[in-house]
Amino acid sequence: MQRALLTLALTAALAACSSAPKTGADAAGNQAGSAGQSTVTPVGVGQADGTRGGPQDVARTVFFDFDSYSVRPDARPVVEGQARWLNANRGTGVVLEGHTDEIGGSEYNLALGQRRAEAVRRALVLQGVQDSQIEAVSFGKEQPAVPGAGNDERNRRVEFRYR
Repeated sequence: MQRALLTLALTAALAACSSAPKTGADAAGNQAGSAGQSTVTPVGVGQADGTRGGPQDVARTVFFDFDSYSVRPDARPVVEGQARWLNANRGTGVVLEGHTDEIGGSEYNLALGQRRAEAVRRALVLQGVQDSQIEAVSFGKEQPAVPGAGNDERNRRVEFRYR
């Protein structure tokens, strides 16, 4: 119980320390110094959809068959591209967010989403990515990409979110 409370307190403290997203001219991470010069080197990895980091030229979603957590062969380019980027950027972490369609119960779908995220984690580790760079979480059916679509492949997915 104490460990859970400590984890919760630490999470809240870290969230309070995070900065707001940059907009306008500062979107690339530039901050003007006292002489008007940039003190931060932009790396060109910001995304218009609110995600940050990660490769610009690789999809961020792996899709799954109904009631399955096997990474499909057509997801190989996504996993390999993400792995290449993570291997080149060892200081960057990624959260793998597992999702399901809206069919079935909440508990079952939370477990299935977790198995999907863990399957992608294993595929990345097989490509040489350090396990410490990866966090796998599940949202089950709680955050559908296409709400009300029932058995829609676009909801059966793992999304890459860089931190």
